[in-house]
Amino acid sequence: MLLQVSWVRHRDIHLLTVGRYTYTSDQRFKAIHHPHSEDWILQIKYPQHRDSGIYECQISTTPHMSHFIHLNVIEPSTEIIGSPDLYIESGSTINLTCVIHDSPEPPAFIFWNHNNAIISYDSPRGGVSVITEKGETSTSFLLIQNAKPSDSGQYQCNPSNAKSRSVTVHVLNGEFPAAMQRGVPCHQIASSRHYLFICISVLLSTFSFLKIFISV
Repeated sequence: MLLQVSWVRHRDIHLLTVGRYTYTSDQRFKAIHHPHSEDWILQIKYPQHRDSGIYECQISTTPHMSHFIHLNVIEPSTEIIGSPDLYIESGSTINLTCVIHDSPEPPAFIFWNHNNAIISYDSPRGGVSVITEKGETSTSFLLIQNAKPSDSGQYQCNPSNAKSRSVTVHVLNGEFPAAMQRGVPCHQIASSRHYLFICISVLLSTFSFLKIFISV
């Protein structure tokens, strides 16, 4: 008895394939059946988020038989731990951590760029190293010892199977120590000594107000 196998997409109740014939204009979908095989395969090339949902495999028996499959399409994402701007004191170590989430398989490679140029780990500068841990969640650590002002700029993490992410590193030579204090918003405007003076004045004024309030 020759049975027909059909695939139906439940999102829009669209008949995708019957036997080896395709009934959709979307060329990403294809029915595959090898002679003398009982396997009827629905192939979806280049899956997208909108392809997620329930698919039904129908067999032309009486009554007909069905099997439902829930397809969940996920996209790997990239994250650099921390804020988009990192302030480092000259002479300390730059430590950047890049994490790749929701990847069906570990990335084949993870490149780091500095100002759009691939970082060379054996450059004459020295002190640059990368540690990569691959798994369900892959992590790459970029370490740059003895940071210099020339190390400032944009750093980009580029995994082979996900979008890139970047962070801007500011290596300070000690002239604006307040910029490295966490939770102090004035580091964002400390581009000159004038602004730094304003920030410090605001902090001192706040401290004086607290003293007065406590005294009362």
